[in-house]
Amino acid sequence: LAGGASAFAEEPQQCWTPAALAGTEAELKDVHDHKSLDLAQLKQVTLPPATPVAPALRGSIRGVELPPDKKLIALTFDLCEENGYVSGYDGRIVDLLRAQGIKATFFAGGKWMETHPERAQQLIADPLFEVGSHGLRHLDLSHANDATLGEEITLTEAAYARARTALASRQCLVGASPPEPPARLTLLRFPYGRCNDKALAAAAGAGLLTVQWDLVTGDPDPLVPAKTIANRILTKVHPGAIIVAHANGRGRNTAAALAVALPKLKEEGYSFVTVSELIDAGKPVIATSCYQEHPGDMTRIARSNVGHGSHDLFTIFSAPN
Repeated sequence: LAGGASAFAEEPQQCWTPAALAGTEAELKDVHDHKSLDLAQLKQVTLPPATPVAPALRGSIRGVELPPDKKLIALTFDLCEENGYVSGYDGRIVDLLRAQGIKATFFAGGKWMETHPERAQQLIADPLFEVGSHGLRHLDLSHANDATLGEEITLTEAAYARARTALASRQCLVGASPPEPPARLTLLRFPYGRCNDKALAAAAGAGLLTVQWDLVTGDPDPLVPAKTIANRILTKVHPGAIIVAHANGRGRNTAAALAVALPKLKEEGYSFVTVSELIDAGKPVIATSCYQEHPGDMTRIARSNVGHGSHDLFTIFSAPN
């Protein structure tokens, strides 16, 4: 897709009926699956060249300082998937965002895009949404060697390219005359929210802005009700906030929480934008390290939780401060 004429029609047909776009109950749950990801197939994908991130934007973006007259926030949803299972797709969240015309950013794992090809194409096609990288197999990249780090970044890019190519071959996008999806991913959220200097440099060299968050919903904890999640969003929100939640079935009460919070946020004058739009609207708040809520907290969390599932890191912080 690099160079040449666009493979996307100027007025693309609708590839999915409303029924096909709607989420289903069966998609919410994880499914154990020990089939190996086809790395050889991903390695055959030819990627367009990457433009390294400018020095001023390197580091971990946690939020954005905005002009006083702007009340913008970015909703973000992780689509994590590790080896050994196929994670879910929470159509309740996506359907709600579409129904209310709310923009959002989805950080999708490469493996997730490979096991959910139709859903990945739908998200890429929808002009309300942008898709960022969440690594290939949800590994802790702060401990990865050079080869693994390179695979996790590059092969996630390849998975995105495969989904985008499949979408282009169908000559369809969601919505009326949407823009063409970018040829490359431009954002990365590290799995487990973990990074080190080497991982940050690798992401920047691959043209990926590293994006974390500054408002944690704690949504993977099944014991946290929707009311608590909604209240956490409404009490901690501020202009320029990047909110982290999950749309892979791990955010069990997230859709119900958003149904409460989103109308109230609109009443308070907030507008919803993608992460890229938020960054363009102001001055990114950039840290030199990755952390959950306070510098250094990820080290303590990782000692007891990495390897026990991607949701555990967020569950620890589910209790109100």
